[in-house]
This record gives sequence, C-alpha cells and structure tokens, in this order.
Amino acid sequence: MSLNEVWEAASATPYIPLVGKDTQFAVGFNLLLVALVTATLFGLNRSLLGIASLGVPAALAFGFGALFTICAVGVYV
Repeated sequence: MSLNEVWEAASATPYIPLVGKDTQFAVGFNLLLVALVTATLFGLNRSLLGIASLGVPAALAFGFGALFTICAVGVYV
C-alpha cells in the first residue's frame, strides 16, 4: 500500500478529539486544581504507597492540565 493510498483511506475517517476545543480550558483548569489538591495531600504524608496513590496522579494531572490550558489559551509571540 502506497502512502497516497493510505492518505486517501484516512480522509474517510476524520479525527475527532476526545476533548473539544471549546472545553479545553475547563478541563485543563480542573486538572490543575486536582493536581494542586493531590500534590498537597502527598506532601502531608510522603510514603511509598503515597507515591503510587497521590504522587503519580498529581504529576499526570499537572502535566495534562498544563498542556490543555496552554492549548486552550494559545501561545502568542
């Protein structure tokens, strides 16, 4: 299958994102709030179990929240 055939086949199924453009800021802001709460709780009781139950989810929520917020607001130079 050539690249041109793959391109034509992909045009029949357009990409629909899980989070729409108009809701990216709300999702990002809520993820940042969740990250703040879970990181605070992790800071109060740091343990090996806390890393898996609070630390990793806080880091993921912060990363995706920052990404969604940056994409929603846009970066202008």
